[in-house]
Amino acid sequence: MSAIVTRLGRDSSYRIAWPLIAGAIGASLLGVVLIRSADLHNPQAGPEYLKQLLYIAVGVPVMLLCARIDYRVWQRFAPAIYALNLALLLAIVVIGHRALGAQRWISLGPLGTFQPSEFAKLFLAISGAAVLARGDYARLRDMWKPLLAFAIPAILVLKQPDFGTSLVLLAILTTQLFFGLPRLGGFALYCAGLFVAGAVTAGTNLVLKPFQKARLLVFLNPKADPQGAGYNLNQAKIAVGNGELFGRGLFHGTQTQLSFVPEHSRDFIFTVLAEELGLVGVLALFALYGAVIYGGIRAMYGAQDRFGLLLAAGITAMLLFHMLVNIGMTVGIMPITGIPLPFLSYGGSAMLTNFAAVGVLMNIYAQKDRGVLGNA
Repeated sequence: MSAIVTRLGRDSSYRIAWPLIAGAIGASLLGVVLIRSADLHNPQAGPEYLKQLLYIAVGVPVMLLCARIDYRVWQRFAPAIYALNLALLLAIVVIGHRALGAQRWISLGPLGTFQPSEFAKLFLAISGAAVLARGDYARLRDMWKPLLAFAIPAILVLKQPDFGTSLVLLAILTTQLFFGLPRLGGFALYCAGLFVAGAVTAGTNLVLKPFQKARLLVFLNPKADPQGAGYNLNQAKIAVGNGELFGRGLFHGTQTQLSFVPEHSRDFIFTVLAEELGLVGVLALFALYGAVIYGGIRAMYGAQDRFGLLLAAGITAMLLFHMLVNIGMTVGIMPITGIPLPFLSYGGSAMLTNFAAVGVLMNIYAQKDRGVLGNA
């Protein structure tokens, strides 16, 4: 891996996106430590931190490979990527593996499982950018193509059910519409607001499952069911508060080590960080995430064409939305959605998707010419 990075640095035509590399790898290694702490006294979890190291060992070369592939290649193969995306999501309906009340995974036998909806996020960012970059959508009546391209995978994801991932897809689409169609930017935000409002009102009876409705009700009134639907949120808030400035110490968080917080190596891994490393650890994570988002914004402003701009915008929105929503749900300012924390939460599909996404950003970032936004 170091040899590849060295070659990249010696290539005068290639500019290495160090903020992206440092932020992604730093956050992923921090995640391994937190997963080890989360499962230290849980014999049923198995060596999850070792599996996470394996996912990182695969993900980093994937990132470097994507960084060397000209991002315009993804535009050329966008129709095939979109078709693959739909095929994987449809496969869930036929051969999907059911767990935790949802059918989101495909079994790979002894190799474990993988989650197509994680890859769907990056695939939609690519196909959405390609659709918007090709067409001239100056009128509202012409918007059916990008909206249809979004709606089909979003509906398939909702059927799993996975409301959180469908919101991520919406964030990607809204961001790409905002940057790709400035005259219709307000329309993009309006559609996003309408979608969310509809899901919260009529959608609570027509789309959402009972456990998803309970999450929304607990968000509105955290004390409504403290031992039931509100248990996760209340225990997470206790863990975050326990950390104070410097934390209880690694492997010494009471909420973490006594397993009061469910899924604390996955969706609620932020509680491990906040309780055991305190505000100092949280700020360190924010610095790593800030480096990733900064690199994504630099990639947007350095993109040579509309496709590069829209692709970088979609990927950056995907990562930022994950960060904000996961941390927000942990501290109680957003509903619990099951969205993982990038590079920290345990899971191979999300890890590979995030590293591949960062690799694509690295290639856009590497272009030396003045970007589309810079010329505007």
